[in-house]
Amino acid sequence: MRRRAARPRNAPGQVGWWGSGGVSGLRTRFIVLSVLGAMLVTALGLRAAHLQLRNEDFYQAQGDARFKRDVKIVTVRGMITDRNGEPLAVSSPVLSLKADPAELLKHPQWLPELASALGMDVEVLKAGLEARREQSYHYLGRRLNPVVVERIIQLGFPGVNSEREFRRFYPSAAVTAQVLGRTNLEDAGQEGLELAYDDWLTGIDGLKRIIRDLRGAIVEDVDLIRPAEPGRELVLSLDRRIQYLAYRELGRALDRHQADAGSMVVLDPGNGEVLAMVSLPSYNPNEPLRGALPIGSKNLAAADTIEPGSVIKAFTVAAALESGRFDTDSVIPTSPGTFPVAGHVVRDVRDFGAVSMTRLLAKSSNIGAAKLALELPSEQMHDVFRRFGFGADSGSGFPGEQAGKLPEPGRWGTLKKVTISYGYGLETTPLQLAQAYAAIANGGELVPPTFIRDVHKPARRVIDPELSVRLVEMLEAVTGREGTGQSAAIRGYRVAGKTGTSRKVGKAGYEKNYLSVFAGFVPATRPRFVAVVVIDNPKSGKYYGGDVAAPVFQSVLEGALRLYRVAPDWLDQLTADALPRPIPDSMASAESVLEEVAPTEAVRLAESPEAQP
Repeated sequence: MRRRAARPRNAPGQVGWWGSGGVSGLRTRFIVLSVLGAMLVTALGLRAAHLQLRNEDFYQAQGDARFKRDVKIVTVRGMITDRNGEPLAVSSPVLSLKADPAELLKHPQWLPELASALGMDVEVLKAGLEARREQSYHYLGRRLNPVVVERIIQLGFPGVNSEREFRRFYPSAAVTAQVLGRTNLEDAGQEGLELAYDDWLTGIDGLKRIIRDLRGAIVEDVDLIRPAEPGRELVLSLDRRIQYLAYRELGRALDRHQADAGSMVVLDPGNGEVLAMVSLPSYNPNEPLRGALPIGSKNLAAADTIEPGSVIKAFTVAAALESGRFDTDSVIPTSPGTFPVAGHVVRDVRDFGAVSMTRLLAKSSNIGAAKLALELPSEQMHDVFRRFGFGADSGSGFPGEQAGKLPEPGRWGTLKKVTISYGYGLETTPLQLAQAYAAIANGGELVPPTFIRDVHKPARRVIDPELSVRLVEMLEAVTGREGTGQSAAIRGYRVAGKTGTSRKVGKAGYEKNYLSVFAGFVPATRPRFVAVVVIDNPKSGKYYGGDVAAPVFQSVLEGALRLYRVAPDWLDQLTADALPRPIPDSMASAESVLEEVAPTEAVRLAESPEAQP
């Protein structure tokens, strides 16, 4: 049986699914492909519409998360000026360098060059990035020179960008270091007035929305969410000129007498404004802080307490006069220069004989002060001291200010009461002491100290105005020809004040380390300035307050009187050329008894039961 020959597939004249092999076949294929293409385009369009309409929020969020950011607009901290508008603390714009750790670690080949530009070891850089891989940013450097930062940005490191910040700058550097304090890397106040008025100085950062490219560079500002509000300016009561005078003269005294430290406070007694506050040694707050606070960062004038010595005798005399048991004509016997009390001996530098109240202060008689105290009720004496602000916070608002210590009268034994009368057994700060002397100078009204210009706090009366006048007259004698404070005298001006010299307490009790103190005001007839000077542990051979601290008072206040053009109140002295003569060195022999004799170590035990009367 013969088989029929097989016809080839799609032979001419036969139609397949692509159509015939002729023109009609080509048309068919074109139609099929067109339909398929249209279906594909339609599918893509539907998918795009689905993504944009139904999942728009999701995908928009995903895109924004990669390229859109809400970033902080860092605002400037308020400037601090002195009372005359001179800048004491200003904020300068700087740049910080930031990196996206994950992005930068994707390109390890860039790390050596970046580390070199930053001046750091590449392994340290890598370790820092690895530790913060999950974070959105990592600071490579804070508050850098803008020129340096821009140079690094131009190198195009992936994920590296800059951020504007501000760096605090203190034009007066060490001169105002402890009173102003400083800020941290976040520009928040850390010590001093920067901390006390941080809320006032701190602005409110703004917020804006931006778009970044793949390298992290800003390519567009999309929206301002919240405008930045700068911090407010703070005008202090400080006078930069007097501050500098105090810093300079205190430094010279420390060098001259080989002292360990010193502090000085200058107040306006009428309104309590602090015109100067200096502590030495000091430091430069413009230098970066590495680790612990630098030596000299403590404000000794407000945060350090001392046993002040004989400057306290003015308040013992005030208590005696107020009690009615004594008046300005009262005479106190002090011979033979020693006075046994509760098993101990109170001494004067020499036998002053019978002394008036004025001579008691002028010669600084310990025995005279002790005998006054023994005639006064402890409660009344304590009340006077307390009214003058001892043992209580001054109300200045300075961070870390100490309140001092004034024992309750129920704990005063005979010996304790006597030593308090001439400045041992209680503690005070130089600022607190200046406040107390300002109350005497201000007619008996105590005004809390303030560091802000024209923000005056209410005064309170602590003693009768007439008593204040009598105290001023008596304290003038201290800087006169026969007084211990002759070195504080200022030509043409009546100066009232009191010297103090006290031994410091060490591990073995009272040691031969001294504090030299002077507290006073000028002009005495209409006081314009009150000042306290404290010099710690002078080792030049001189340690009396009249020799070491009083000359600093004289130099600074003489300059202040000239700056403020305060008219002289002692014209007769100008015409008579009758300046007091300095105290001969022979009156201050190192091994003789102190002007204010430190009690023996046993006085430290005065609070024990066996020491009570």
